[in-house]
Amino acid sequence: MKISQVVVDDLSNAAEKLSVAAQIAPQLVFVFGCVAHFTHPEFFPLLTSAFPGAELVGCTTAGEISSVAVTNKTSVITAIHFETANFQVVTAELATMDGSHQAGYDLATRLQAPDLRAVMLFGQGVNINGSALIEGMTSVLGTSLPITGGLAGDEGAFSRTYTLSSSGISTTTNVAVGLAGDKLLFSHGSFGGWKAFGPTRKVTKCIGNVLYELDDKPALDVYKRYLGDYAKDLPGSGLLFPFEMLGDSRESLGQIRTILGVNEEDGSLILAGAINPDGYLRLMHAHTNDLVDGAETAAHASIEGSPDIVGQRLGLLVSCVGRKLVMGGRVDEEVEAVQDILGDQTTLCGFYSNGEICPGYKLEVCSLHNQTMTITYLAEMN
Repeated sequence: MKISQVVVDDLSNAAEKLSVAAQIAPQLVFVFGCVAHFTHPEFFPLLTSAFPGAELVGCTTAGEISSVAVTNKTSVITAIHFETANFQVVTAELATMDGSHQAGYDLATRLQAPDLRAVMLFGQGVNINGSALIEGMTSVLGTSLPITGGLAGDEGAFSRTYTLSSSGISTTTNVAVGLAGDKLLFSHGSFGGWKAFGPTRKVTKCIGNVLYELDDKPALDVYKRYLGDYAKDLPGSGLLFPFEMLGDSRESLGQIRTILGVNEEDGSLILAGAINPDGYLRLMHAHTNDLVDGAETAAHASIEGSPDIVGQRLGLLVSCVGRKLVMGGRVDEEVEAVQDILGDQTTLCGFYSNGEICPGYKLEVCSLHNQTMTITYLAEMN
């Protein structure tokens, strides 16, 4: 595997930078960038001109991750040339949130093949039920096939996100990459680092990913009461106080849900993924050191049991925008911690997201996460 990466901040000199990445004759190019670039009329033509023979895949972000640093208002372009692995890129439209399951089903149907080894999935970041999207895919592909990726970001605005494929840039398209090959190494890890606080609240009314009542009271009222002064900044401040999901016996399900929106009229909260209608929720918070420790745990899990690899490998990092807000100026620390563990031969790329897609810590079944660091480790064995 050959990998070449460039970070573009100014589109006026992007062509020269992209020509450097194109020297490895890539077949697949990941593009994770800011909304301003994705909406610029020259951006997509620049990419197609620089990489005429490659498939383009990517999305907008709440911060871009590269091997250099975490950046904002840039685009990180990572070009990959596979020696033996094969891949296929497919897309599916999602016009409304209710179509999330169908969109996942459509993607999986188009990817389904006897030699399919893994899938990388990039979905829109608003007006989507990420859990239903994944369930649509696993209904076709099964639960043992690894699926990783994330939901696009828009710098924490939760207004409009964009995805990218060779067909163009879109606000309604979900993109998936199916990977195959006997020498392909595909592994993953995920972990949070958040800690629960406050009382456990019973879910008394919810539909899908919309939470209406906790303990028979409007969910928004309960939530605002705990947030205090932070409540005036909703939904953005909700990134700092996600929910831990608990089962009907109050056991942790290992999943966190972030607030994507609020409805003042009916007092509901719109979460990034489905909620257990028979379960409980509890608020969470975190400190920077806890989140860096969580990133280290995810990195160790992603390479645990992996054989020694000679040559380049890729680490795709999808971390939550909420983690970025908590860490502030120290956000680079979690990426640096991952780089130290994966090694200098691993090129890092990725983004801060509105939702992370990955099996849970040391689990097989894929699910939607919030407030986690998820890592996909990709390489070709000799």
